[in-house]
Amino acid sequence: MGNQPSTPKPGTEFQVIGAGLSRTGTASFSEALRILLDGPVYHGGTQTTLGPPVEIKTMIQILANLFPGRTETSEKEALQLLKERFSGYAAATDAPASGLVPELLKIYPDAKVICTVRDPKAWEKSMEGVTNAATMGFLNVILLPIPGMRHFPDYINKLRAQWRTLYGEAGKEPMTVETYERHIEWLKKVVPEDRLVFFAVKDGWEPLCKALGKPVPKDIPFPRINDGEAIQRLAKRKLTQGLIRWLIIIATAGLALIPMIWV
Repeated sequence: MGNQPSTPKPGTEFQVIGAGLSRTGTASFSEALRILLDGPVYHGGTQTTLGPPVEIKTMIQILANLFPGRTETSEKEALQLLKERFSGYAAATDAPASGLVPELLKIYPDAKVICTVRDPKAWEKSMEGVTNAATMGFLNVILLPIPGMRHFPDYINKLRAQWRTLYGEAGKEPMTVETYERHIEWLKKVVPEDRLVFFAVKDGWEPLCKALGKPVPKDIPFPRINDGEAIQRLAKRKLTQGLIRWLIIIATAGLALIPMIWV
């Protein structure tokens, strides 16, 4: 997860579908793509939590149109919304794009599909913290006063429907090594072999540049962004923001009641 949302740049060619699951180095990968493709990258986790409310609301609508079931009309609407949302971006990474690969290939048939990977057991352990932070029961109430983030619990529920549809029983929480492996199997089924690349961010520039046909950047170290720390910071900030807004609401309501008490 990046530190701030990206801004679309009109006229940018969409070139890469990031098919790696969350917590596989997607933030570092996104920054690397931004450098190599010289254009903004849509990192799902960052855009939906730090971007304007339209970001998360649109993603909720897209997911609702596709999962668990879809019609010809709802799929057509979802594809149009995806095209609008990703217009001006060079790539899309992280959830929900990682589970929308077939749909994105319909819109961008020439795009390269790159799946970031890591040790499955390490991924499983990393996902425990993310799942716990995203599914706390009191989020509905605390996030209610925050525009955009008040939709976060609904967004997580839509992501759950996506995961269950794609991975079956392995898509249910808690996420496990089986979930990770089912995602890899699914990608191999829906993406032509010559279009699918697996990439570990720990390997740095060379394999990524080779996949994209780009020269290795000179004097620019490969980005190393700690997604876990960023998620923890975001969670604390949003919870604090929600609590402060509730205190203001309660205090304001209390002040409004004082004249009535003395009447």
